[in-house]
Amino acid sequence: MPDPLHILMTGAGAPGAAGIIRCLQQDAQIKLTVADADEHAVGRFLNKSFLKLPYASDPNFIDAIFETCIRDDVHLILPLVTKELCSLAEHKEKFDAAGIKVLVSSFDAIEIANNKSACYQFLQKKGIALPEFFVIHNTEAFIHAAFELGHPQRSFCFKPSVSNGSRGVRIVSDSINEIEQLFDQKPYNLFITYAHALKILSSGKFPELLVSAYLPGDEYSVDCLADNGKALLIVPRLRIKMINGISVAGEFVKDEPIIDYCKQIISALNLHGNIGIQVKRNEAGAALLLEINPRVQGTIVAGLGAGINLPLLAVKQAMGMPVDPSEWEVQWGTRFSRYWSEVYY
Repeated sequence: MPDPLHILMTGAGAPGAAGIIRCLQQDAQIKLTVADADEHAVGRFLNKSFLKLPYASDPNFIDAIFETCIRDDVHLILPLVTKELCSLAEHKEKFDAAGIKVLVSSFDAIEIANNKSACYQFLQKKGIALPEFFVIHNTEAFIHAAFELGHPQRSFCFKPSVSNGSRGVRIVSDSINEIEQLFDQKPYNLFITYAHALKILSSGKFPELLVSAYLPGDEYSVDCLADNGKALLIVPRLRIKMINGISVAGEFVKDEPIIDYCKQIISALNLHGNIGIQVKRNEAGAALLLEINPRVQGTIVAGLGAGINLPLLAVKQAMGMPVDPSEWEVQWGTRFSRYWSEVYY
């Protein structure tokens, strides 16, 4: 094991970057460099070393990050940016040959997990329980899916097959009060009427959508650590309060059915490293999949309060570093609240 262990963390401007930096700074053996395409990314001001990289869409992205790792003797890459995952996974062997670990799942696993429709279809074939769903490509199919899911008596959801950060996600319900939504609620709201949704979807190019039953119960973010399909640690967090899709208050709960369910998903997709899984309870109380984030989740820092440092455990696993048994012990029942802070430059 190198000493110090040099880690390059991308996505220094991501919403969860500050917390993940804090997780990695817990170990004095780690030399951390954070990187982002934005030179003013908040992570730059929370860590001694910063690097500006091209966007993942730039044809030079892989060459730039590879040359940086060789030049600066980087031992491991921890990406936070969803759009970087496939590129890094596709070139994982190139980095491995140079002695550089990349903490991502395989290209195939990421490609499936990042496409919500493909993910549901894949897991359905594996016999894993899911909400009732349809993959659609036009307004006629949208109308049919709504009928099959019980509209107007029952609400349903839709989301683009490929998106992140809750973009394009809506809950269709004709029981909502739009006046109340406009004047009593903040602009970020997932609910929409059927007529309004149909009008928007009919107004331009129709994207591939995953249309599914609405799950009305409690929602959980599940932070997972996996080793090529084998679940090493699964930590469910009840999402008590969210702002713009990000957990700002929650509680760590040892829910064995959720833990077993996530183990099935990890095994089926052969996921690796830090993985995020979102689940929600249906009318019968069963927790079913919303989506998978095949990367470290932003609110993973909350685990520090429950005695668990999942990003650091992922690094230690990848590098073959010793782990004390106490590092696997979760203080179940721990609650947390998150708040905004500032950097000045």
